[in-house]
Amino acid sequence: MTAVTENKVMKTIVFQLLDKEYAIEVDVVQSIEKLLLMTITRIPGVPSYVKGVINLRGMVTPIVDLRNRFDLPEMEYNDNTRIIIVNLENFDVGLIVDDANDVIDIPANVLEAQPEVVGSVESEFVAGVAKIEKRLLVMLNLDHVLRPIRNVNTDEN
Repeated sequence: MTAVTENKVMKTIVFQLLDKEYAIEVDVVQSIEKLLLMTITRIPGVPSYVKGVINLRGMVTPIVDLRNRFDLPEMEYNDNTRIIIVNLENFDVGLIVDDANDVIDIPANVLEAQPEVVGSVESEFVAGVAKIEKRLLVMLNLDHVLRPIRNVNTDEN
């Protein structure tokens, strides 16, 4: 018998923050939008990493700046800055990233558990690390990254 799971691959969106590459599973991604084409409406009393909300195709969507969320230095938004719209259990949120690089397949056998020290990103936000050729991709645990925002949204319903 051969194990089918050995050949499993995870399709991911790779994006950049500072000089590091991060990845999230493509099945939670709804779309990737250019930030400079969006108007973000500020909301008072939210954490600093929540930049506000946008009206995206009739849906009000909260926007999170991942640089702020991960306590990374701020950078002025430019033409490469993207908003990755993700959906987790019927909750849409936009993630501001420096650039959305590409879509790649990550074989299950290259995924490693999160290292004990993961640079500047809190380890609870990291689901694992993938080594693809010369690239090192940090796989994000979006449930943990977005937990405070999802809790607020759940409380309002």
